[in-house]
Amino acid sequence: MDREKITLTGAQETMLATLYGRALDSRSPRSVLHDDEAARAVRRIDYDFRKTGVKGTSAVGVALRARQLDDWTREFLAEQPSATVLHLACGLDTRVHRIAPPPSVRWIDVDFPEVIELRRRLLSEPDGVDYRMIGSSVTEEGWLEQIPADRPTVAVFEGLSMYLREADARRLIQGITARFSSGRLLFDVYGTAGIRLQKWVPAVRNAGATLHWGVDDPKALESWAPGLTLLDSVRSVEVPGLDHLPPSGRLGMRLLAHIPVMRDVGRMLRYGF
Repeated sequence: MDREKITLTGAQETMLATLYGRALDSRSPRSVLHDDEAARAVRRIDYDFRKTGVKGTSAVGVALRARQLDDWTREFLAEQPSATVLHLACGLDTRVHRIAPPPSVRWIDVDFPEVIELRRRLLSEPDGVDYRMIGSSVTEEGWLEQIPADRPTVAVFEGLSMYLREADARRLIQGITARFSSGRLLFDVYGTAGIRLQKWVPAVRNAGATLHWGVDDPKALESWAPGLTLLDSVRSVEVPGLDHLPPSGRLGMRLLAHIPVMRDVGRMLRYGF
C-alpha cells in the first residue's frame, strides 16, 4: 500500500496530532472513541508521528475532548434530525463517521482546499448522509453563502479557535449566527494562560504554529451576536471520563484543577443562538 507523504506545516500540520491521538486511543482496551477510521488513516500516512508528542495521557485527553463535542452534536441532532452540521476546520477528523448521522442530516466539512484533497485521499466518504466538502479557510469570504440557510444549524469546530485572531473569531461567530435562524456553536478554547504556555505543547511547537486567541470569560462572547447564549462551559481538567486516564494522568489533572491559573487553560463551550 502506498503511503501518503505529508507536506503540511504550521497550524495545518497540528491536525496530525489529534488524528494520532484518536488512533492511539482506538488501540486501548478501554478506548474512549473506538475511532478505527482514524487508525486506518494513520497507517496510510508517511509521517514521523513522534513529532506530535502525543502519548498515552495526551491521547486520552484528545479522545475525551472529541467525545464531549461529539455528544453535544448528537444531542442537537436528536432534537433536530433534519439539521445542518457545519464541521469547520475539519482536518482529518472522522467525526461524521463516529456520529453516523441519519440520511435527513446535511453534513458539511470545511477546511483549506489542500486539506480537503488530503481527506479525499485518506478517508472514505460516509454512506447514508447528505455529505459534502468545501475547500476554503473559514476566515475567507464567500464559503458561508454556499450553504443553504433553511435548517437549524450546529457548527462544531475543534482545535480551531486558538489559531484565530479575536477579530476573525468574532466575524466567524457573527456570520454563522446571522445566516442561520437557530442552532448551536460547539468549540474548544484556550484561556490566555494556555496561549502564553503554547511553547510547552509539542504539537504546536514542532509544527512551528502560533496560537493567538484565548478566552477567560466565555460569557463575554454572548455580546457578540443577538441571542447568543452560553449553555455549557466544561474545563478540560473536569471533562467527563477522566477515569480513562492512566493513574499519573488522573493525578496531574487533579493537581491542575486546584491551581487557579491552570484550571482554566482549556475549555469546551456550547452556545445556543
